[in-house]
Amino acid sequence: MKRLFDILVSALALVLLSPVLALVALLVRLKLGAPVLFRQVRPGLGGEPFEMVKFRTMLDAVGPDGRPLPDAERLTPFGRFLRAASLDELPELWNVLKGEMSLVGPRPLLMAYLPLYSPEQARRHEVRPGITGWAQVNGRNALSWEQKFEYDVWYVDHRSLLLDLRILWMTVLKVFGGSGVSAPGEATMPLFRGEAGRDSK
Repeated sequence: MKRLFDILVSALALVLLSPVLALVALLVRLKLGAPVLFRQVRPGLGGEPFEMVKFRTMLDAVGPDGRPLPDAERLTPFGRFLRAASLDELPELWNVLKGEMSLVGPRPLLMAYLPLYSPEQARRHEVRPGITGWAQVNGRNALSWEQKFEYDVWYVDHRSLLLDLRILWMTVLKVFGGSGVSAPGEATMPLFRGEAGRDSK
């Protein structure tokens, strides 16, 4: 039922939201340049890699050493708006339609985090990653990493179509509220460094 629900909703949303997708793509091209889409390999179900697509929200600015500048310096007001309104996530509907993601599930993070998870935290990969999830509607990036993973594993243990519908409705309310877009003192979210990184602080 969940997969069928994902297919039907993502296909319908891609059709109905096509004017919005086209408008956002045009604005990203004008304000941030090319490429319009941000593509990155992320871990999916079982930790298997897939290419996630989003609208880009940052400039390609680099420092004298050729490395990208910190997120806070590359994230423009327009990019912040896209993130607050979750418009940057809309292309992920294509990932849902392809079966790489779900509408609801733990957010797909970085491949580099896979060896850093505890066995309990790694359980977040027992389901497909989602565009939104239980952690997103309970604090988003304002949560600590530990809190996020606890919410992710809770979802894995309690997932149901009814819970998914509840999370989707809560997501709509959260988007209009615009809360939890970034962690305190961060442009987005600090890197996850695992148990060793936490102990070294």
